[in-house]
Amino acid sequence: MLLATDLDGTFLGGKSLHKQQLYRIIRKNPGIRLVFVTGRGLESVIPLLNDPIIPNPDFIICDVGATIVNGHTLDAIDSIQGEIEKKWPGAINIQKHFQGVDWLQYQEVPQQRRCSFFLKNTALLPQAKELADDINCDMLYSAGRFLDILPKGVNKGSSLIKLIDHLQVSKDDVLVAGDTLNDLAMYECGFKGVTVGLSEPALLNATQEMKNVYHAETPGAGGILEAMKHFDSFRTFIPEEKELNFKTGNADEEPQLIMMYHRFPYELKNVGGEVHRVPPKSPNGILPTLQSFFDKGRSGVWIAWEETAKSGEILRNVYIDKERYPNLMASRIGLTKKEVDIFYKTFSKEAFWPTIFAFTDKAKFNHAHWDHFVKVNRLFAEKAAQQADYEAIVWIHDYNLWMVPGILRELRPDLRIGFFHHTAFPAANTFNILPWRREIIGSLLQCDYIGFHIPRYVENFVDVVKSLMPAKINNKVNCAPRFLTYSTALGVEQMTTELQLGNRTVYLGANPVGVNVDYIKSLMEKDKIRSKINALKKQTDGKQVILSVERLDYVKGPLEKVLAFEEFLKDYPEFHGKVELVNICTPPAQGMKVYEKIQHELEQAIGRINGRYAQLNWTPIHFFFRSLPFEEVVTYYALADVAWITPLRDGLNLVAKEYIAAQGELDNTNGILILSEFAGAAVELQYALLTNPYDYRSLKDALLQALIMNPSERKMRMQRLYEHVTHYDIDFWADDFIGNLLHAAPKQDTQVVAMAS
Repeated sequence: MLLATDLDGTFLGGKSLHKQQLYRIIRKNPGIRLVFVTGRGLESVIPLLNDPIIPNPDFIICDVGATIVNGHTLDAIDSIQGEIEKKWPGAINIQKHFQGVDWLQYQEVPQQRRCSFFLKNTALLPQAKELADDINCDMLYSAGRFLDILPKGVNKGSSLIKLIDHLQVSKDDVLVAGDTLNDLAMYECGFKGVTVGLSEPALLNATQEMKNVYHAETPGAGGILEAMKHFDSFRTFIPEEKELNFKTGNADEEPQLIMMYHRFPYELKNVGGEVHRVPPKSPNGILPTLQSFFDKGRSGVWIAWEETAKSGEILRNVYIDKERYPNLMASRIGLTKKEVDIFYKTFSKEAFWPTIFAFTDKAKFNHAHWDHFVKVNRLFAEKAAQQADYEAIVWIHDYNLWMVPGILRELRPDLRIGFFHHTAFPAANTFNILPWRREIIGSLLQCDYIGFHIPRYVENFVDVVKSLMPAKINNKVNCAPRFLTYSTALGVEQMTTELQLGNRTVYLGANPVGVNVDYIKSLMEKDKIRSKINALKKQTDGKQVILSVERLDYVKGPLEKVLAFEEFLKDYPEFHGKVELVNICTPPAQGMKVYEKIQHELEQAIGRINGRYAQLNWTPIHFFFRSLPFEEVVTYYALADVAWITPLRDGLNLVAKEYIAAQGELDNTNGILILSEFAGAAVELQYALLTNPYDYRSLKDALLQALIMNPSERKMRMQRLYEHVTHYDIDFWADDFIGNLLHAAPKQDTQVVAMAS
């Protein structure tokens, strides 16, 4: 088989899934020869040859037939191109001949043996043809404005025939594909042909009576696949186990998914001077769950930034894992280290982070940095607009991409846009200190669905919207029984689920992130993990272990907790030598100077406490200021009698849920969870002991209550918590969010859309 195909709108067009299927078929079948037949100049085709996603053509016919080269070496096919060159007057002579013709605008694009113009008035086509005839050239007009002057008798069809003769290929083995009128000459050669879906009407009309031409319904690459299935001689190339149904099959039921996250689900590793993409060190967490949406071959694109040496560097798409996720691309946005530092480490952490968590005294607003933030968000939005299929689902993650929905909606109104906040969302009187509050909220309101961790954040968002513009609440739901209402600081009785703004409805919901319980269970079943847990228990020698796991951040309240523990040791000397606080504190990313002060104060306090109370066989606080492998953290979860999780503010807190998941796998769990009222998870985890981290007495009282609690009550509480965490796991969260998004933005009827366009 020889596939001779136009590029834009044909081989490079259509759904991402169909492109990957077609490209894979071509790669796996050495019996398929691929010929690009395009109006582009060779210079603009060459970048495609370095794209790892697109199959390399065996031959390239470009310049609307005026240039023919070997696709692997780029050497001209001299026997064919030499004849064309003899017929060509030369670009300089053409420009001189058309000089002064003000209704033609010369296109300064890479091209050889042809000259291209924009025609300003179609009524002047006869005059244009006369001018071409005067210098013994042909004229080709297409797409309602493009006019090409070509050597006499040269077009896509004539050059393709010469190439077929040169290769001694049977006409019956050729399939031509296109979508515009300048492809017509290929169909007039008698080959089998396909006009792909959404082809130019003029091409469809011109080929209507051609018996060998199949008019596909599916756009782009999908139309080529549809034709291969239609023609008996090409059907054998379609894999039998995956019969393609382009009208009702999985390709339509599973729309393309665009994932927009701050990082990719892989890490870059330098091995022998070569950069390799390897899976993350820890397969736990959100990344593998988001990736699991593509497990069954679903088409998708994951958009994130990747560091580059120079600003504006264009990065091609690459496969994330070609074998496991054959239809998932990594679409990379190149940012320099300086650009990342301003966008992520400086501006986001100095302006947004303290505002989100109500530490307004720490907020710093830099308008130049805001402009940079918007610029980066525009890069993300433009990348999504470029990569997304029609009516694709776009799932945007977190505050770093607040401005993406507004820009993207303008670029692609057909897309279904969902946004999830992984942080808290503050009250109106806090959020509104942001100088750019209107721009941010205006952008978010272009989403179809916005998800938050808990109902309180939903209501905070609604209050912010209503403080800035007229908005009507269309629907509310009760928060109980899943969420606590009155009995905790973040409780709320009812939650808004539909917000009306003029003619637009935005859907809202609470989707608390879960944890990967199955993965934690698999770790707990490992012999080496069990052995390490037993060894640690022997080392603690009967002491009760209090565990604190958090990232170094003033929001997490690490200093307040340590100072409360100091007071606890002072007030309750009977616990000396009987309790130990294991404090695992993950350092922030390099360059985050905002956290240097809290680190210094924390280390000073721990040193003072240990110096005052430590004995030869007892150290009150064990401080780990480093990132520990997740397997090691799990052993501490299993070891700990008390998890003391007391952030001053927290969007949710997954550490609390991970602790529950690990404790629930023990034969005789004895763990108890103390949780800050200001962690979002507090309204979910109803059997935890809640504490006010701003009040040292509350912190001490909760700790005392946990340490002296009856073992049977401890066990009952942990069993109930484990039931909750197991049911509302990470997969429940992901499926719940996507389900809400699809409900908020149901797929439009394609016939109605076609009529509207």
